Amino acid sequence: MEKRLITSALPYVNNIPHLGNLIQVLSADVFARYCRLRGYETLYVCGTDEYGTATETRAKEEGITPRELCERYYKIHSDIYEWFNIAFDRFGRTSTPNHTKITQDIFLKLDENDYIRERTIEQLFCEKCDMFLADRYVRGTCPHCSYEEARGDQCENCGKLLDPTDLIDPRCGVCGTTPLIRETSHLYIDLPAILPKLQEWMSKASKEGDWAHNARQMTQAWIRDGLRERGITRDLKWGIPVPKDGYRNKVFYVWFDAPIGYISITSNHTEEWESWWKNPKEVRLYQFVGKDNIPFHTVIFPSSLLGSGDEWTLLHHMSSTEYLNYETGKFSKSKGIGVFGNDARETGIAPDVWRFYMCYNRPESSDALFTWSDFRDKVNSELIGNLGNLVNRSLTFVSRYFDGVVPGEVSKTEGDSKRSEEFWQEVESIEREIAESLENVRLRDGFRQIFRLSSAGNKRFQDEEPWKTVKEDRPKTARLIRDLVYLIRDLAILANPYIPQTALKITKMLGLNEISWDELGKRTGITRIAKPELLFQKLEDDQIEGLRRRFSGNQSEREGPMEKFRSLLDLRVARIEKVERHPKADKLYIETISLGNETRQIVSGLVPYYKEEELEGRNVILVYNLKSVKLRGVESQGMLLAAEAGDTIEVIFADKAEPGDRVVVEGDEAREPVEPEEITIDDFFSLPIGVENYTVKVEDRVLNVAGRPLIVEKVRNGTVG
Repeated sequence: MEKRLITSALPYVNNIPHLGNLIQVLSADVFARYCRLRGYETLYVCGTDEYGTATETRAKEEGITPRELCERYYKIHSDIYEWFNIAFDRFGRTSTPNHTKITQDIFLKLDENDYIRERTIEQLFCEKCDMFLADRYVRGTCPHCSYEEARGDQCENCGKLLDPTDLIDPRCGVCGTTPLIRETSHLYIDLPAILPKLQEWMSKASKEGDWAHNARQMTQAWIRDGLRERGITRDLKWGIPVPKDGYRNKVFYVWFDAPIGYISITSNHTEEWESWWKNPKEVRLYQFVGKDNIPFHTVIFPSSLLGSGDEWTLLHHMSSTEYLNYETGKFSKSKGIGVFGNDARETGIAPDVWRFYMCYNRPESSDALFTWSDFRDKVNSELIGNLGNLVNRSLTFVSRYFDGVVPGEVSKTEGDSKRSEEFWQEVESIEREIAESLENVRLRDGFRQIFRLSSAGNKRFQDEEPWKTVKEDRPKTARLIRDLVYLIRDLAILANPYIPQTALKITKMLGLNEISWDELGKRTGITRIAKPELLFQKLEDDQIEGLRRRFSGNQSEREGPMEKFRSLLDLRVARIEKVERHPKADKLYIETISLGNETRQIVSGLVPYYKEEELEGRNVILVYNLKSVKLRGVESQGMLLAAEAGDTIEVIFADKAEPGDRVVVEGDEAREPVEPEEITIDDFFSLPIGVENYTVKVEDRVLNVAGRPLIVEKVRNGTVG
């Protein structure tokens, strides 16, 4: 079976990826997971793009080295992708010796083959910053569309590629002063000379690989408008040195070396990297990018490889998406607008819910819009109301009416065998469509067809009314439930590339350890299910409205974890005066608590962990401003805090403090206490409160009460809730 090499555009290292950026990484992950399921030998590589002006300038602003900046952001990116469950085979970086070696080797072969030109040019120089300005660090008015914030390399508004000197009223992107024009010498790749090779390859590859429509259009427009020599060197220190006399004090332009990062990252992953990158007969290369990156992957990168004269694995399929916009404007890393990867993590909403929405709303053929209301509606109606509903109602029925045992095959003379066969014909037809969509990288279409399949299951459940027939025609009910159980197994297989944690939960509920693509449509192998559990929590209106407000504006205007803790949360010491069992719930206590000048009642699920006498008279920490809720008919006016690690639950006691004392961040004792507004449970769980080495902390700061740190005895490291 063929080998599949998959890449997603290398994220630039000096900022945090937003949902629009994450679509490329997630799309490649979905396709890679699908390929592995189908048995293809698959390699998915990505990594941080670390060289260039943006990194050098940002590091200079912060008073650190570019390497230190890259180390910090590499970890930020890695942590975000890990949280989103992106299953890279290798997530690397471009600032490695292998990257330097391979980039210089490709350049030297281009030079040897007479595709490199030397040019003396006029370039913008900022006297205040004492440096030549890289293209992207010049701002001005686009000569094509009059957009006033166009960059010197490309206009974000109309997409036209630019030279900085093309801009009207250019200014330094660092300090804002008007730059001067000075002469400097640079090296250029002669794209017009390579064009015949490029056109011969592209005319075949774009058809055989079924490139995305916007990839074909944009590449053809580039060629139609006439390729120009493209500069590949810059006057910088942070980058790959140019191995040519007269230019050894310069580095390669980041857009020359960055795509070569796919190759170097692979070389750091395996010594057999050439079996992937110099093996066009056996390897197909799939690349996932946003539309603004298309020309660099369909023109500049392949031209560099073709011009080197080596037999490289070249692009087979280009999956290029349109833009994902945010509420009333565009996502923007530079302006900090939108929902960023760390933001999504802090919402308390599970990674699979985010993966669902980004895949369901993937901008495959036109721009898509992220709005918080649409996010809520799609999650509640499709993920929960469709897929979650089918899984819950079907498996709960098996548990309730068949004692968890999946009915065996029903005789063709019993039940409604004709209806069953018609149902499976429909299922198998849709499954073939899903497989075809995935194979052809129509990821959004494939995902939406999965929900069409789930809808078919819900319709059959509703039409056949098993809650009635289980008493009147048990064989018919058994056939229906058996069919639905195996449909759910198929849905878990098909959804696995998109929402892997959910697929795993379903698999476990079906009593299985693993599932494979080969099992699709086969109705064997499941005998008994585990206890059904809800897959998702409904997104409530007030929760979503709170998130919409919280993530309005830009990142620099938003509160960090410390500020959010201080402005959002009111934690106070309370003494438990009385503990009673809840009359309608075996695992709940009703506690009467005193805060010194106020008495309240709370409900907690501590029956499995503490006896009444272990709680009465003890001081605990109360979330004082938590919105009151009714738990099994009893009002709970707050929540006590407990530490959790695995199966261990430990109440956080504060017996040396007095009722009413406030919990504060260490060092904040002299601050004037605020009176935060009422919060929801989701607001609470958005805060990074946990236990580290037996000490309760928010982020990395210790929480104190009455001058002492909050500590626990059993949980060394864990969460707080």
